[in-house]
Amino acid sequence: MHRQDLLSKLERYSPEYEEEVKFRASFLSFIGTHPDCFERSLTEGHITGSAWIVNQRYDKALLTHHKKLDRWLQLGGHADGESDIIRVATKEAEEESGLKSLALTSTEIFDIDIHPIPARGQEPQHLHYDIRFLFTADEHETFYVSSESKNLSWVTLDELSTLTQHNLSIMRMSEKTKKR
Repeated sequence: MHRQDLLSKLERYSPEYEEEVKFRASFLSFIGTHPDCFERSLTEGHITGSAWIVNQRYDKALLTHHKKLDRWLQLGGHADGESDIIRVATKEAEEESGLKSLALTSTEIFDIDIHPIPARGQEPQHLHYDIRFLFTADEHETFYVSSESKNLSWVTLDELSTLTQHNLSIMRMSEKTKKR
């Protein structure tokens, strides 16, 4: 079953935060119910993969100023049918930054989140069931800003709350990073 790898990762995942405990239960139900959970055509929601990219000192994160959502976020995107969610997160990080020094720190899930995406054009409001993996990269390497972004920036973990307007999922990943 193409969903089994992700289900296994979620079953092994031990949430550190209360909201993630609820997310995990919702993920398992959603994936178990929807064989097409990796497809963007599933209008109620779909699986996305994200890369939480930090520098080697674990004191800065690379964020994108997302063009459509007009918010600072981690890099990531739609699975578009790909069930290997690590491959999705890696591909999105490479495409959105151009970084060659990206290194996955673990094949285990770093964070999970479920968040609404507003309606846009013909696309109705829907949920992103986002699986996040931790990556490191060389903060001195030149990156590029893709067409999906307004900007990319390395931001110290202490500055994140100001830039992201206290986005709870970003702050949660920042707290997890500080614990490492």
